[in-house]
Amino acid sequence: QVQLVESGGGMVQAGGSRRLSCVATGLIFSTYTMGWFRQAPGKEREFVALISWSGGTTAYTDSVKGRFTISRDNAKNTVSLQMNSLNTEDTAVYYCAARKSWTLSRKRDEYGYWGQGTQVTVSS
Repeated sequence: QVQLVESGGGMVQAGGSRRLSCVATGLIFSTYTMGWFRQAPGKEREFVALISWSGGTTAYTDSVKGRFTISRDNAKNTVSLQMNSLNTEDTAVYYCAARKSWTLSRKRDEYGYWGQGTQVTVSS
């Protein structure tokens, strides 16, 4: 049974930083593309960042480029999202997702496994 468990959410002031982590179990982690998505109140879940199985390729949505960094540790079955220079528009529930494919995708429907989400609230 595949499980993705996120941690690291919480409240932070605008301009601050937060690091999210996601531990995956029940899968061969190094064969999965991993992604982070987020969903703000009243909005659809949107792509934030992804990382290839090897960690050699990453991609970000435009609004977080230069502020967020995705990384992975295949030895620990963990993917992380370092978030810097946070602003109120980053407030959302952040989800970790796994895609069993060597190819990369930003489409949420192409990720088969999801965590339960972790809330990040940025105050002004």
